[in-house]
Amino acid sequence: MQEVTYTPLTPIPATIKKIITETPDTKTFYFEIEKKLPEKPKPGQFTEICIPGVGEAPVSICECGDGKTIGQTIRSVGVLTEYLFKLKEGDKVGIRGPYGKGWPMERLEGKDVLIVAGGIGLAPLRGVIMEIKKNREKYGKLTLLYGSRTPDLLLYRYEFESYQAIPNTEFLVTVDRGDEKWKGNVGVVTTLIPKARIDPEKTIALVCGPEIMMRFTVKALQEAGFKDNQIYLSLERRMKCGVGLCGHCQVGPYFVCRHGPVFPYWLIKRYFWVDQI
Repeated sequence: MQEVTYTPLTPIPATIKKIITETPDTKTFYFEIEKKLPEKPKPGQFTEICIPGVGEAPVSICECGDGKTIGQTIRSVGVLTEYLFKLKEGDKVGIRGPYGKGWPMERLEGKDVLIVAGGIGLAPLRGVIMEIKKNREKYGKLTLLYGSRTPDLLLYRYEFESYQAIPNTEFLVTVDRGDEKWKGNVGVVTTLIPKARIDPEKTIALVCGPEIMMRFTVKALQEAGFKDNQIYLSLERRMKCGVGLCGHCQVGPYFVCRHGPVFPYWLIKRYFWVDQI
């Protein structure tokens, strides 16, 4: 049999090793890659998940692993993800990537780190949390602010205690609407910023969530004293090919898939959140 020549656009076969149901419409899949990915994934990067005859979709990496096994949290929102949710452990898909630029882990070293996540936006930031936990001495205080619409939509609730146990960490959670069992904060995630003990002078902020949430989070951070070069956003939107060829994810002169999905706010603020986007 002729050996397959892999290119940046060639899917690599992968086996579903584990599936965790996170919320009614979201699952975390752990894939074992048949042939090691071209490079070890970094927190904030993404892959394209491919199913022959169905299509492909870009999905952020929530657990980087060693390049042989990766974790990806996926919401069922389209044809491919609906099909993927019908698959079982042991079934195969195709993976290509990793693509894009991840979170600025080297710049975070020696700094306090503020993570602000909304909904499934916690998934692209989970790798940052794990990296800080693994190499705790490299980073200053970790502040994690997380919000979702309702308690049943919170991701990784089985990990919350481990987040709280990370040394020198402050972890606050909120929901837009509580239920009879919810005893925590109620309100959008920006309401947590004044409650947290943050020193903007020595902190880098990482933000991911729905666009409206990121817009108001940036405004709240600026009001709290953060400068534009202290704020990073993940703009995972409209990506298609993953390598900057199709143009679907173009924002101004940048392609989200190639130049991002993580951007410093100062770089893209003139192109983002304008009427035509």
